[in-house]
Order: sequence, then structure tokens, then C-alpha cells
Amino acid sequence: MKIKTKDKAFEDVLALPVRPHKKPLRQSLFWRTLLRFASAPDLHATHFSCKRIGMEKLSKKEPALFLMNHSSFIDLKIASTILYPRPFNIVCTTDGFVGKNWLMRSLGCIPTNKFVSDLNLVRDMVYALKKLNSSVLMYPEAGYTFDGTSTLLPDSLGKCAKLMGVPVVMIRTYGAFARDPLYNNLQRRHVKVEAEMEYLLSPEQIKEMPAEEIARLITEKFTFDNFRWQQENNVRIDEAFRADHLNRILYKCPACGAEGCLRGKGVTLSCNSCGKEWTLDEYGYLHATAGETEFSHIPDWFAWERECARREIAENRYHLDVDVEIYVLADTRCLYHVGEGHLTHSRAGFHLTGCNGKLDYTQGPFSTYTLNADFNWYELGDVISIGNNSMLYYCIPKSTGDCVAKARLVTEELYKMLKDDHQRAKETAKVGKKT
Repeated sequence: MKIKTKDKAFEDVLALPVRPHKKPLRQSLFWRTLLRFASAPDLHATHFSCKRIGMEKLSKKEPALFLMNHSSFIDLKIASTILYPRPFNIVCTTDGFVGKNWLMRSLGCIPTNKFVSDLNLVRDMVYALKKLNSSVLMYPEAGYTFDGTSTLLPDSLGKCAKLMGVPVVMIRTYGAFARDPLYNNLQRRHVKVEAEMEYLLSPEQIKEMPAEEIARLITEKFTFDNFRWQQENNVRIDEAFRADHLNRILYKCPACGAEGCLRGKGVTLSCNSCGKEWTLDEYGYLHATAGETEFSHIPDWFAWERECARREIAENRYHLDVDVEIYVLADTRCLYHVGEGHLTHSRAGFHLTGCNGKLDYTQGPFSTYTLNADFNWYELGDVISIGNNSMLYYCIPKSTGDCVAKARLVTEELYKMLKDDHQRAKETAKVGKKT
């Protein structure tokens, strides 16, 4: 899938008028039906089925907040099928509106910038639920899972559920990630896909429960491991490309410690630095072709990389320094290519410069709990996106070696470390006041 792009000088992009905010539209039965029919071929090919738990508690005309895990492009097709004929508005990233704003609004989509504080989004969700009498579908993880395990959820999720005041329903998929993991370059595998739709909380329960408890419950429901699911259910994936681009997430060699030297091709992951190789078998296990298998489970390798990234931050050794192609999202007409630049990332956060000195943007480490990062984004390349509600910068690294997944891990770990430090400082201040 591609996106409409246009070369434009950065100063001309800055001069563009601010895009007006528009309230969401209610899906018509025509668009709901069209979505369902358009989704049918893919779901038929995956022998899709859905298990419903406690859904008799939700009346057909009662709006609800549907929270769904985010694994692959088939997610919306699943939701469009199992929610039919219920009208629902979909919270989706603003870049999805580029070149097709009218269509996306007609489908009931509510635009938002990933991992950016957005009060308009909250207002739009309340408007859809209360004024349009429409349900809201939301992917609280926002970004696709990299390693098949649950990603960080926003701290505000419990408060959001209380503010909405409608039933909360969880939609969880099985097989969607195994069929089309993000790192594998949209190469689909032959895997059966299932979903589970569970009535989680009633308005009465939400009213009585503290926001923190609601957030904890939702986080528990969003805990999963797709590779473990594949192994425990003996799901066989025999495609010869199953390890293609696995280096996007497994970027650090556990044998020699080199980064950016791994290569996933066919069924093999190999290190160009030390020569070690691993084979990804048909059930999702890794096996070293010689010597010790450091990690047979891919999420364990990814978790080890996270620990290494955290140590680098603590020891002030982490520093990303890379040349990038810069694209800017300022409106939904197109994505503007504004030229080349330079991106750095450290404990101080992100710093982007470019466009012959006209662009200089900094983003502090406490501004977001995770990073909008993607692989082969709209076929432009692996991307790191930073920015705010007025302007988003999509940076495509020009150098070889994989840095996108690590940048996301560092962003998350740095945020957690700063949050812990902030909490300790508050507690120390409280003790000081008492004494």
C-alpha cells in the first residue's frame, strides 16, 4: 500500500493553512455493509470464526467502547464483520486520511496523531457515543506489535473509560499476527484467524471502579504472546519466507553483541559480524545451526534487547545519529517530502535538523510513552515519526543497519525511568513535608 507524496519546500509547508477540525460522521448502513462485503474474501481465506463471551449483556442499539489488540491489516476487516450491523466510529491515524479524506470520514473514521496528546480525540469519541449514538472502535496500543507480544498502553485508558461511561468490550485476535507480522514485509502466511469478543465492563462497574483499577484490568486482558500461542496450538507455518526481515526486530546478536549486522532471509537469521546462524522452524522456534541457541523464543530475544537498551540509557551510552529523508504530515492532501536531514536520539530525547537549516525540532524524552515506528511504511522505508498536533515528521533512515525497533525500545524505557524518578521524587517530597 502506498501513500500520495509531493516534493515541497519546508517553508512552503509551514505556510499551509491549519487544517480545520471536523466532527466525526455516523456510519450509514451502506458503508457498514460495504466494509463487511469488502472484508469477506480475506476472512473466508483464513476460515475466520469468532467466540462471543457475555455479549448478551450489550443491547443491539447500545453504544459501547470496543478495545481491540493491533496485530495486522486484517484487524479492521475482523471488526467490520463481527460488529455488523452495529454502527461504529473508528479511531485511526491521521496519515490514513491522506488522499482519501472524504472516504475515511464516510467510513466513520476519527483521525488522531499517534502517541500525541489529543484533546480533540476525546471530544470526538464522546460526540460519537453520546450525539451520534454510535459505538467507538479503538486500538489502544495504537502501533502494531513488533514481536507478537502486547505493547504499552496509555496511562489514561482507565480515565478514558470512565469519561465515556459506556460498556467496554474487548476484541482479541488469534492468528492475525502469525498470518501477517509487521516485520515480514506484508507477506501473508496461510494461518487460520480467530477472534474473541468479551463484554468486559458495564457502565455501573465503570462508575464504581477507580480509573487505576480499570486500567489494570484492561492491561491484563491485553497481555498476550502470539509466538507462544502458535507453539501451544501447533500452528504450522511452512512458508519459505517466514524469517524474511526478522532482523528488523532481532537487531542485536546475542553471540557477539553486534548491532545492525543481522540478516533475515528465507528461514534463516544470520549475523554478518560473527557468522552465527539460526533457523526459524515451522512452529516459531529459533534453533542455532551450530553452538548454543541463546533464545529459542523470539519475544525472549526482543526482551533481552530491551534490557540491553535500558542499560545503555542508564550508563549514558545510547546515541542514535543518522541521516534521514524527511516527510511531513501537515494536512490530508498528501505527504510532503521536504528533503534530507539529520536525526539524533539520546537521553535528552530526539533532535531533528534539516532542509538547509530551516528545520530544527526537538522532542523531550518525557513527551511520549512510546514511539511511532513502523517497517516499510507505505513502501517508503522503515520510519521513525516524531512531532506534535500541528506537524508530524516522518524520518526514513538512509544508513544500513536496523535502528527503528531499538529507538522505540529506548523511548519506552527512557519514559519509564523518568516516570519512576518523578514518582520517587514526589514520595520523597511527601515524606519531607510530614517530618
